Parts: sequence; C-alpha cells; structure tokens
Amino acid sequence: MLRKIEALFDEQVRPALAAHGGNVEIVDFDNGKLFVKLQGGCQGCSSSSATLTEGIQRLVKQNFPEIEEIVDLTDHQSGENPYM
Repeated sequence: MLRKIEALFDEQVRPALAAHGGNVEIVDFDNGKLFVKLQGGCQGCSSSSATLTEGIQRLVKQNFPEIEEIVDLTDHQSGENPYM
C-alpha cells in the first residue's frame, strides 16, 4: 500500500508542493493512520495546515478510503526556509 501512496504523491502531491519549494515525506502507515512530514517551504508555512487537510488528506482519502487520518509529524517551529 505504501508504494501506491508514494506513486499518488509523486504524481499529484509533490509537484504542487515543489512549486512552492516544498515536499512531503511519508513516514509510516499504521492502524488506518498515515504519518507524514512536510519539508522545505512547507515546513513552518502558515498554510501548511490547509495544504494538509484540504489538499493531501482529501486526495488520499478519495484514493485510499481505508486511511482514516493523516498525522502531521512536522516540526514546524524549526523550519529554516518557510514559504512566505
């Protein structure tokens, strides 16, 4: 399943994030939860919450209904280059 999620991210999520200097890493999938870390311009960005819930989460749940929740493990406080 992780390979299919990675393919979805490579095709639809990462190109959009890259346009703003960002990226997303899939950390794990366990008990219906997908754990991710936002990187680059997404780390510390004020719009990262909306990106995660209205973009990534919506797309993932449409394609993988067995995923109940997306958990953001990003340390937004230590972002070195947030998109402004």
